[in-house]
Amino acid sequence: QVQLVESGGGLVQAGGSLRLSCAASGRTSSYTMGWFRQAPGKEREFVAAISGIGRYTYYADSVKGRFIISRDNAKNTSYMQMNSLKPEDTAVYICAAGSGSYYFEYGYDYWGQGTQVTVSS
Repeated sequence: QVQLVESGGGLVQAGGSLRLSCAASGRTSSYTMGWFRQAPGKEREFVAAISGIGRYTYYADSVKGRFIISRDNAKNTSYMQMNSLKPEDTAVYICAAGSGSYYFEYGYDYWGQGTQVTVSS
């Protein structure tokens, strides 16, 4: 069983940056780590993912070029650097770990509780 805890969310002005962290209680080096987000009244959507050893990264078109996902398997932690934030990035950001499809929620076995990111205009 893996438990995931996100941190790093907060309130930031448009154009600013935040770095989210996702710390795992167990070893996650064999899992794809992903980030999803859910805005009020909207469905959860894929944001970014990184393969087990970090060789491959994947991004939603809406964040490509602005967000960078990374991981440190020695610390069982994944990160997401978010730059040039926009008000439409406002959402609860949730990390996940799994061994299935990186893009779909059903590809993940473990989920965190989420951290709130609010971008003011």
